[in-house]
Amino acid sequence: MTGKATRIELLTLRTPQMRAFHLTWMAFFVCFFAWFACAPLMPVLKGEFGLTPDQIANINIAAVAVTILVRLAIGPLCDRFGPRRAYTGLLALGAIPVLGVAMAQSYEAFLFFRLLIGAVGASFVITQYHTSVMFAPNVVGTANAAAAGWGNAGGGAAQALMPLLLGGVLMLGVSHTMGWRLALLVPGVLMLIMAVVYWRFTQDCPQGDFKDLRARGIAIDSGKKGGWASFVAAAANYRVWMLFITYGACFGVEIFIHNVAATYYVDRFGLSLSSAGLAAASFGLLALFARALGGWLSDKAALRRGLDARSTLLFALILGEGLGLLWFAQAHSVAAAIVAMLAFGLFTHMACGATYALVPFIDRKALGGVAGIIGAGGNVGAVAAGFLMKGLGNLQQTLTVLGAVAIVSALCAIAVRFSAEHKASEQALFDNALAGSGS
Repeated sequence: MTGKATRIELLTLRTPQMRAFHLTWMAFFVCFFAWFACAPLMPVLKGEFGLTPDQIANINIAAVAVTILVRLAIGPLCDRFGPRRAYTGLLALGAIPVLGVAMAQSYEAFLFFRLLIGAVGASFVITQYHTSVMFAPNVVGTANAAAAGWGNAGGGAAQALMPLLLGGVLMLGVSHTMGWRLALLVPGVLMLIMAVVYWRFTQDCPQGDFKDLRARGIAIDSGKKGGWASFVAAAANYRVWMLFITYGACFGVEIFIHNVAATYYVDRFGLSLSSAGLAAASFGLLALFARALGGWLSDKAALRRGLDARSTLLFALILGEGLGLLWFAQAHSVAAAIVAMLAFGLFTHMACGATYALVPFIDRKALGGVAGIIGAGGNVGAVAAGFLMKGLGNLQQTLTVLGAVAIVSALCAIAVRFSAEHKASEQALFDNALAGSGS
């Protein structure tokens, strides 16, 4: 596949590469906002539906469980139909349960729609796929991490804005029962708008749409193993499963914190809903720069020391995350908890960026399968964390165990190594990209 961008020009939308870059992170932002819009309102919803701690745990697990299956499927669908069609379809269909949760009248209905909303979490895989086919090896790590990081900030924005949006609705004289429902309609409407924008202004790759290119007999590298074959090829690569585990350790923890942070600050430290939302939002908003920083550092490490340096960096970041998480679990004041959360959050987001800075180099001919399986690992980690909390019944103990697990999982990053032949092939592509960029 030719025509990949060798530099990121943030202030332009003239090229298909930069339009894809900006619209992927915007679409991901909207999806993440919708995915976690319920989380900061859980103290209100708890009273509305009379939820027990066990039911809240079920809701948190449901929010991330179905994402595993959809992420596994969406990567090969990108190979088959192209990221433009995949993203447009996900945005349009995903808006249905997002709007539906605002109509729920019982715990069972709320749980059902919360389960279906988890499908929009697969937007991450399309975001990473689309930037991977648009950018050259010398900047693809930075492009992937920046697009994902800015999109991930939608989770933090939801934590801060949903309580404010609810407050604004209540100021209009609307009852609490109707207020949270009206507030939850907003992300669904935004998803429908974004679906139209994505379809109108993006294309699958630098040369155009996969469907048109294949009709003209033009080969698409990432589509040679399209559909099921892409998934099988990725599943046979041990490196994919090592990164599956590491992504569960970093992104899985990130999702888990998004779901429990606001409630944790309310229950443990007695903060108000808006204050707890702002505290929780600070974790998510780190993604604005931290994930991009992880990808950028990965690109710089590879430039100096080759492909294996990306794995070594990932090891160091997940190790830092685990140690920071243990600190957060032992914090006994609001100030200490927030500082610790920001510290381990920085490593967590950077580790996520460094993971997907590695993804494009695992198997270029099965990119969809690779991106999908590793992306699903994040949600497996989040579901496992949810069941761990349900089993232990204590959030502080859960955080302590997760910190220890993250430290052990860091070893999987070291296990990701490449053959001399693979590194030589990637180095040739890297050198060509640098030569093409005039560097």
